[in-house]
Amino acid sequence: MVVTLIITLVISAGTFIFLKTERFGAHPSGQRLEKIKQSPNYEKGSFKNLHQTPMLTEGASYGGVLYEYFFASKPIEPTKDLPSVKTDLHAIRADENVLIWMRHSSYFMQIDGKRILVDPVMSGYASPVSFTTRAYKGTDIYTPDDIPEIDFLFLSHDHWDHMDFNTLKALEPKIKQIITGLGNGAHLERWGFQAEVISEGDWYQNFEFEDGIKISVTPSRHFSGRGLTSAKTLWASFVLQTPSTSIYIGGDSGYDTHFKEIGKKYGPFDLAILENGQYNKNWKHIHMLPGEQFDAANDLNAQAIFPVHSGKFTLANHNWDEPLSKIMELAADQGKLVITPKIGEVVHLKDSTQLFEQWWETAK
Repeated sequence: MVVTLIITLVISAGTFIFLKTERFGAHPSGQRLEKIKQSPNYEKGSFKNLHQTPMLTEGASYGGVLYEYFFASKPIEPTKDLPSVKTDLHAIRADENVLIWMRHSSYFMQIDGKRILVDPVMSGYASPVSFTTRAYKGTDIYTPDDIPEIDFLFLSHDHWDHMDFNTLKALEPKIKQIITGLGNGAHLERWGFQAEVISEGDWYQNFEFEDGIKISVTPSRHFSGRGLTSAKTLWASFVLQTPSTSIYIGGDSGYDTHFKEIGKKYGPFDLAILENGQYNKNWKHIHMLPGEQFDAANDLNAQAIFPVHSGKFTLANHNWDEPLSKIMELAADQGKLVITPKIGEVVHLKDSTQLFEQWWETAK
């Protein structure tokens, strides 16, 4: 009994120490926390969604979900390196408006001379430890060394597959300005970012920058958390308006009425970047199911869809290529342009005639 107690104490102490390591960031405190308490989206110590959002769909259980994930389902993962085209980001001309996908929800954009990076994860895994949630082969062709100086870094929320400690630490000297939801600055300041480069916003808070750049923090239907606590920082989507274009940066979100409200306030959009992966009917409130991307794009009044949140990590029970296959099957009847580049392939944002091959069909 004494031995069992000692082992339990050692494990508990080790877990406590591990959760205090730098990679977990920091909880909001002081003036940051006082500002958070003034938010209409904060209640009883936690942020909340616009509508009630249970983690699991009615009728689903955590036991059933865990059993399905670890034992019943066998999602297919790529067996070889996925195809890519490594574009030199430093060499892109200042007058080019382009987008380059780095898989999952990481992508680079250059618009009206501004370099933009969204949710960069380049460490090879999406987890507190390097041996779980590994990236597929061939999907980590970009490293922090390949990233030029960034004018605007968008961070949608603090989950490990969107806010990567190692990547952000490496990128810190290159970042001029960060846009994120309330509370996330606590993580970033612990990781060495200066307070003056961090713009934390509540939903429907607007920021204006030089050269006609307007950025709004907008709602999403999701949650946040890096450790044992949840919803201490705000999850968000964003509206990016420049002199020449308007883009919706979706982050993670289940389908809800916020898309229509954002469309009314800020639309129409030239492009909606929407999550399209890691879904399951058992958690349909926090990730969109196949086809709901078109509902969201119609609500936003968006001309084109760029589907993300797939193609790099297995975080759900579907096959790795299913999100892209399904959205393209549905696209024929929807009348929306769906942009599906390879990793690193240049998307010309002003060219609606650009064609993309269904590369996932040959990558099986």
